[in-house]
Amino acid sequence: MEDMKNEILSRIQKKFPLVAKPFKAIADELNISENEVLEILQAEKKAGIIRQTSAIFDTKRLGYKSSLVAFKVAPQNIDAAVEIINSHPGISHNYERNHEFNIWFTLGISPASKLGLDKTVELLAKLTKADEYIMLPTLKLFKINVKLNTTGKDDKKEVVKKVVHSDIEMTQLHHDIVQKAQYDIEMVSEPFKKMVDELGIDYDRFFSILKELQEAGIMRRFASILNHRKAGFNANAMVVWDVAEGEIGEAIGKKAAEFSAVSHCYLRPKYPNWPYNLFTMVHGKTKEETDSIIEEMAKEIESKSHMPLYSSREFKKVRIEYFTPAEELWEKDKL
Repeated sequence: MEDMKNEILSRIQKKFPLVAKPFKAIADELNISENEVLEILQAEKKAGIIRQTSAIFDTKRLGYKSSLVAFKVAPQNIDAAVEIINSHPGISHNYERNHEFNIWFTLGISPASKLGLDKTVELLAKLTKADEYIMLPTLKLFKINVKLNTTGKDDKKEVVKKVVHSDIEMTQLHHDIVQKAQYDIEMVSEPFKKMVDELGIDYDRFFSILKELQEAGIMRRFASILNHRKAGFNANAMVVWDVAEGEIGEAIGKKAAEFSAVSHCYLRPKYPNWPYNLFTMVHGKTKEETDSIIEEMAKEIESKSHMPLYSSREFKKVRIEYFTPAEELWEKDKL
């Protein structure tokens, strides 16, 4: 039963079936009943193992500007600072990490924002009394794909395919589907029925629009995201590397992205007070396992130095809600 549960969890992370009855499709592949699949997933959802099952959108391709940001905050100011940072609806992730830059968060700003990205970070730094901050936007994305190896059968390396996106003209229906598909679905036989009924369209139209959004790169994928710690992955490190810039750096980034334990891999800018430009998120069940993966990576990655930044506290981990009035209200309140 444990093996079957892990197999189902593996499947819903990798390729969630976009059909009217997705759990029946999984059940048919595994030669079990739809009810068995639903019972397992409902239990995993209730236990907090499954964090969310929804469409995962590309913030940039929706017109949002985003960046990873690191603040240096005095220890006595951390709690107050976190409350202020987390109040912004564009904050999706916020962690305390083991470095003098101790507060790390990702921020997405909509095209309708009056402040824009830079001014919002500037305002947050002022409100939180941050001593210093650095903005680390993505210069080159090699991989973003959180798939925890629940079965223990995944290869150590994987092929990261370069995806060519098609152009798309976003209609009101596209926007309406983005607005609805960003939220967590229920673990029921027909999880998309409510959306389809509210939109007043049939399943074929709904899934064809999701396919269009995926081909255009606006939807990265539709999948379940697991709660790392509750799924047993207790040692997740953001490993930063000081690598060459330009083409050599890009070749190194591609190599780093091939490691299956790496879920995110980006090139970001260097600064006089921050020499690290390659960022990799590495996932393991124990610190020993994660350290050993980092060691293996270090043998293959040409870098001047590298540093694993483990999170000591998780302050926020949610999906940004797109096309809602929350950002406008936050700006009105703060300006």
